[in-house]
Amino acid sequence: MNDTLRLFILAGEPSGDRIAADLVARLRQRVSLDLTGVGGDELAAQGLESLYPMSDLAVMGITDVLFNLPKILWRLEQTARAILATNPDVVVLVDAQDFSRLLAARLRKRGFAGRLILYVAPSVWARHPERAARLKPLFDAVLAVLPFEPDVMERLDGPPTRYVGHPALAEALPAREAVDRGPLVLLPGSRAGELRRHLPVLATLAPELAARAEVSELVIPTLKRLRPRLEAETRTWGVPVRIVDNRTDRRDLYASAISALCVSGTVTLELALARLPMVVIYALDRHQSRIFDRLGRPSVSLPNIILGRSVVPEIVAAPLLAANVGPVIAEVIGNKKARQDQMVAFDELVAVMETGLPPFERQDPAEQVLSLWKNQRLLIAE
Repeated sequence: MNDTLRLFILAGEPSGDRIAADLVARLRQRVSLDLTGVGGDELAAQGLESLYPMSDLAVMGITDVLFNLPKILWRLEQTARAILATNPDVVVLVDAQDFSRLLAARLRKRGFAGRLILYVAPSVWARHPERAARLKPLFDAVLAVLPFEPDVMERLDGPPTRYVGHPALAEALPAREAVDRGPLVLLPGSRAGELRRHLPVLATLAPELAARAEVSELVIPTLKRLRPRLEAETRTWGVPVRIVDNRTDRRDLYASAISALCVSGTVTLELALARLPMVVIYALDRHQSRIFDRLGRPSVSLPNIILGRSVVPEIVAAPLLAANVGPVIAEVIGNKKARQDQMVAFDELVAVMETGLPPFERQDPAEQVLSLWKNQRLLIAE
């Protein structure tokens, strides 16, 4: 029997690309890999030749999805055909929830017999809990990055779910004191729609933020592919903005920064693990705004969700106005105790993320994938 794991892995955006690359690196330490799939720079560094650009899937909000719908539907069919043609042992779909669900359904309908794994659980705890049970016929397992999700999926009769932590845990910074002065980190998102909606807000705020005595400089950490666009846009802001596009510089930046102003997403978890105080923003489109209001305007940042209380300020609106964001980030920058309170809460978050919540302790994602693969091989051998 072949000892090479034939793996198809798909990531639809940078945060998923990082998670996927971490899994591939862990697997390579244990087995030989035949790797195919879709990903970005992180997976490319692990040897993946992407079937098509990952950016084709990185859309969010009903407006962006409708605008890109023909391309997304073609990529869905193209991906399904590629998987059926190569017949991998295991398919791991990282986040990209709607795309992943539709792809899994298409594969099951066409008789794909390999293992199907969803890496990053859907937020069934936030809305549409019925989605959990609908995933059960599609996926052999779900790998969750939030510690409370296995319990939720079990109660909602979803697929078997294990908590595996997040790659950012490996880069968590030690507990420390809030600084008096340092860089202010600006994180406008990575999707085209996010950049379009958030960069004008940051441009408006930049001069007053750069003028604060506590702020030594404005810095935007980003991806290499986005650097040219951000350099061009920030040249019009009237104040210097440093662009950082590698992970080592980002880690050093987080260790010295005074605070961050960031778009809601996985980056809020990375900042919390780095013990960096933050204000979280998100500019909704009209459709998202209606849903958000209907749900009772729940927390959107991962630190608040994981800890179950309001730790970091959130400003979520349509439209998102700089006049509403400015006073909130100014208060965090100027209030050392408020920043220190966030950092103490982040110590608690790190502890929970490191261990998991009983009885769902943290597992190694590679071991979970290999276990499913080995069980499948035993079934075939019988």
